[in-house]
Amino acid sequence: MGLVAIPAKAQELLTLEEAIEITLDNNYEIRLAKNNLITDSLGVSPGFAGMLPRVFAQATTNNSTQNISQTRSNGDVIELDNAKNNSLNYGVGLDWTIFDGFGMFARYDQLKELEKLGKAELQSTLLNRVSDVMVTYYDLVQHQQQLTALDSTLVISRQRLELADNRFNIGKASKLEVLNAQVDLNTDKTLYIRQSEAYANTKIRLNELMGRDPETKFKVRDEVLIASDLQLSELEDLATTQNPELQAQLINKRISELELKQVKGNRYPRISANTGYNFSDSESSLGFTTKNNAHGWNYGFSASIDIFNGSNQNRNEKIAKLQIENSTIAIARLTQTIKTQLHTAFQTYQTNLSLIELETKNENIAKENLDITLAKYKIGTIPTIEFRTAQLNYIQATLRLSNAIYQAKLSEITLKQLAGSLSLN
Repeated sequence: MGLVAIPAKAQELLTLEEAIEITLDNNYEIRLAKNNLITDSLGVSPGFAGMLPRVFAQATTNNSTQNISQTRSNGDVIELDNAKNNSLNYGVGLDWTIFDGFGMFARYDQLKELEKLGKAELQSTLLNRVSDVMVTYYDLVQHQQQLTALDSTLVISRQRLELADNRFNIGKASKLEVLNAQVDLNTDKTLYIRQSEAYANTKIRLNELMGRDPETKFKVRDEVLIASDLQLSELEDLATTQNPELQAQLINKRISELELKQVKGNRYPRISANTGYNFSDSESSLGFTTKNNAHGWNYGFSASIDIFNGSNQNRNEKIAKLQIENSTIAIARLTQTIKTQLHTAFQTYQTNLSLIELETKNENIAKENLDITLAKYKIGTIPTIEFRTAQLNYIQATLRLSNAIYQAKLSEITLKQLAGSLSLN
């Protein structure tokens, strides 16, 4: 890959790679997305899909104390106070749906697709947050470069004030020239202070993205490498297979198709099997049988099918088919949106590459012009306003170059993010 290298101007303390690594470990949104994926993965099981039997234990007891008076068929009357009746039933059982119109298999496949959806959502979160870190990191680089440029112009403005003051003291300049030099120096100081504020706030934002204390001190590497050979056709091909948002939409369509399969399964009979082993103990103070104990197996099958359910089956199938159609439309819409964004970002990318070349030349010209103008100003052959104009032209050219580099890198990051090819390490 061809690269345009921007020379380093500051000591490296925090590299982009280190910033990304810290973000992948600490960023709160990424940690939440990872936990959501774990939840989705735990859900992929035959048990969740209803394919396995349910085994259970149960126990029931009933106790009563009554005053009873009975009249038998032969006319005998039997009375008993505080008659006790106790019963206890306990055992284990099993219920198993062995056929539900293939719905359980569709649900199991749906759980697998939900796991894939979780992976796509995690990948989307990773790309978004890494993109944010890269954009913020290079924004910080831009601010750092601009601070360096403004610091340089402060040095020049101080020299100018010193020269004006010396010339005034020996009677070769008016007080007005000294005052103008002081005003321009104060203006440059104001710009520097504002730029320092933007630099500090961007640092805080980067610390936030990395999940660190906002007061953590660091400097960034004052170097920007820009890929200069990105191809639009290759990016479009990558987007169709790697863009996580598009992949999520494709998975959603598959989930809708499996939902329809489950709905259609309701047209088939539902067959279940059940079995168990139960114990029963009962006691009665009054009656022909005062104590009874029993234990043994029970088993059976059940089958049911809807003959009529208010035409809900047909309506549910139509709704499920509409969901599939909507998923297809959403895929087409997102594909078009991604393609449009790629074309727009690529145009901006090409423009910014051209601007880097132009602004680099402008900066060199402005620097040469400033050097010549400064030399002439020192010997008093040009007026103050001409020197100030050269000074402003240089600082503006430097700031434009820094911004062009940042904008080009921003376009590159956007293109790679859309294509799903943004490096995460």
